[in-house]
Amino acid sequence: MRQRKLMNQINVVPYIDVMLVLLVIFMVTAPLVNPGVVDLPSVGKSAQPPVAPLEVLIRADASLLLRDRGKGGGDERRVTNAELIAALQQRQATNADQPVVISADKDVRYEAVMKVMDELQRANVKRVGLMVKPR
Repeated sequence: MRQRKLMNQINVVPYIDVMLVLLVIFMVTAPLVNPGVVDLPSVGKSAQPPVAPLEVLIRADASLLLRDRGKGGGDERRVTNAELIAALQQRQATNADQPVVISADKDVRYEAVMKVMDELQRANVKRVGLMVKPR
């Protein structure tokens, strides 16, 4: 009588066949599945048009001009620091989020621009930007 030998190997061929069949099924069905579509709620547009910014121009001689871009694009007048703050506070009384844009000549000292920005900050102007010329 002959003794049986223990078999310590596993036959992986059926497992490979199953994996290949699953791979083919996923490759065929993946393009057919719709991605999740999010149905977003809709809201009405704002009834108010965006507010045109006030433009503070700083010339090379450090003089200040205030241009109201909302009035036909060009109500421009020379102002002092005190007049500038008074005009901005008057506009902020009607619109608290009145934007202000600073346009400074490239030859103006950095200190002059920072002085104007500091005064705007002290006057609680929330939206201040710097205007630049794109290249």
